Amino acid sequence: MTDLDRAHHFLRVRHDGILATIKRDGRPQLSNILYFLDDDGRIKISATQTRAKTLNLRRDPRASLHVQGRDRYEYLVAEGAAQLVEGEGLAEALRHYYRKVRGEHPNWAEYDAAMVNEQRLLLSISVDRAYGQLR
Repeated sequence: MTDLDRAHHFLRVRHDGILATIKRDGRPQLSNILYFLDDDGRIKISATQTRAKTLNLRRDPRASLHVQGRDRYEYLVAEGAAQLVEGEGLAEALRHYYRKVRGEHPNWAEYDAAMVNEQRLLLSISVDRAYGQLR
């Protein structure tokens, strides 16, 4: 098993993390997020158009995701480039995200309307490198 295979396994069984993006002044901006690792090997995160993480990723697509393990000594940091999923196909991508992190929604029309109202989009982040301490 390669290091990236181990990283993918670790990421698949967890869903909470801290996303780091780069502010205009070069300092990190950290956000607690809910994510899942999709079958395409990319990390998916629901975000809004106006959040700092989205604005930062539009300017500089580099991102790092810190995921805590079973205790403070077990962790993984995945690094990669973000793509923003918007426009055509967004509604289905957000439904897919919801199903993966929460299950079926009781009213998909209501969910779709909320996603439009909240100006949601989907962040899709590659896993190019990973480091940390896994057991």
